[in-house]
Amino acid sequence: MASNLNSAHHFRIENSSFVTAQTYVRNTSSADPSPLRELQSRIAVGAMHDSAERCDAPKCHPETRIAVQDELYGWILEGDLDAQPKKMKWVTGPAGTGKTAIMGTLTDKCNKEGHLGASFFFSSSSASAGCRTKACFVPTLAYQLTRIHHGLKEAVLNAVEHNPEVFEKNLHVQMETLVLNPLRHVGTQGQNPASRPQAIIIDGLDECGIVQFFGLEGSSREPTIPSRERSKEDDQLEILQVLQHATMDPAFPFRVIIASRPERVFRLFFSTPDSGVQTTSILTLDEKYRPDVDITLYLEATFSEIRRRWKLSPTWPPPNVVPTLVKNASGQFIYAITVIRFLTQARTGNPHALLDIALNTKPKNADINPFAHLDALYSLVLSSSPDPALSVGWLRIIDGLIPFHASNRRDGKGLRDIYLNSVHPPAYFIDAWLQTFEEATSGTYLGLPIFSVVSGDAASRAADCGERRFADDAERISFPSTCTLPSYNGISNGVICQHS
Repeated sequence: MASNLNSAHHFRIENSSFVTAQTYVRNTSSADPSPLRELQSRIAVGAMHDSAERCDAPKCHPETRIAVQDELYGWILEGDLDAQPKKMKWVTGPAGTGKTAIMGTLTDKCNKEGHLGASFFFSSSSASAGCRTKACFVPTLAYQLTRIHHGLKEAVLNAVEHNPEVFEKNLHVQMETLVLNPLRHVGTQGQNPASRPQAIIIDGLDECGIVQFFGLEGSSREPTIPSRERSKEDDQLEILQVLQHATMDPAFPFRVIIASRPERVFRLFFSTPDSGVQTTSILTLDEKYRPDVDITLYLEATFSEIRRRWKLSPTWPPPNVVPTLVKNASGQFIYAITVIRFLTQARTGNPHALLDIALNTKPKNADINPFAHLDALYSLVLSSSPDPALSVGWLRIIDGLIPFHASNRRDGKGLRDIYLNSVHPPAYFIDAWLQTFEEATSGTYLGLPIFSVVSGDAASRAADCGERRFADDAERISFPSTCTLPSYNGISNGVICQHS
């Protein structure tokens, strides 16, 4: 057969198809991205369990949270043996109960043992919009699923190639196109993409904020303000509904674990007879999982490390200290972690003296308020500041900032510069204790101590404590002219401007 290109020379062919001798050859221009490259450009790498962004993410301290980890891991492997098998589980508990640490440790174990399908860790304080909104949620799951089965990878990439607009569709269409249809296709080929039990683990769904669109640098596109009728709860509910729909599909072989605080949208969804109740089991982090035992183990281990680091007496702390701190914690891991940070990261004092200060903090109504000791510790930390009111003001900025990222990364400057160059630097101890939320909740921080992982609940609660404690100086908390922040990279007179 003569060649179609016989005697041809000095030519270039792009985006062409030729059929010769029943062989199909597709030529793609280098300007036309491959389906894999296109999918990769749409994912939130920072939300994956093993991302660089999560290198310091909280994990369970050795020998702690064993019972809850075992229950979740056992459900992933043998959930089909339950009397009423469910394919979705909601793990819930208030801020500070260690949900993210548990999810992080469980995800690592599943990955090591070959039982992880995909993971997504939402973070309201992430620098990436993809980690704090629904924008990259389904593509990120789909991308991870391509790594567990070659046939599924081919089906997903084929879906991307034939549906390039799918990334601009709603989550239901994305889930159908990028996950469910490829799974069905693989199933019709007699292949099983999950020959072993596999889990999809999602943490911090309550931190998922509403999508906001902003013009790209150099683009004439104006920011698009979302409808006032849309809220972050709507986006969270959309994710729940999409996941529920997926778990009800016979082609979907994965178990889904969702961790969040017990906020209203989740309580309603998982209690509705025609939705969550039928498809989901609930695990509440309460006394059943022995938080006091785990907190004791954590304190004993960290006190041992402190003794070695500071060369303290082997008898320090006295025998009654750990039981007292465990009682004060009232099952809240965040209290124990905050105490340890207070002892080890303060810029003045030593652990021995600082522990005495913390123990001598006597809150009111501790017998009826389980958070009384935590609130008292917050007030103690804030009172250590040379300007407590300004520290509270920073907390209020953080509270208002969430879920938006206010740092302008284009010139490498932003909130860090504003913080370090403020008229009166916030509390010395605030640098340390705000970092405790990195261990007790989720997320990454902006390279700035005071902005270290601050969940909305944490920042708001701490600021409330400060305002009650420093009520006489309340006017200065709102940043009047004497404490005005410089107009610089996104903050003007204490007003946060949003940047993508």
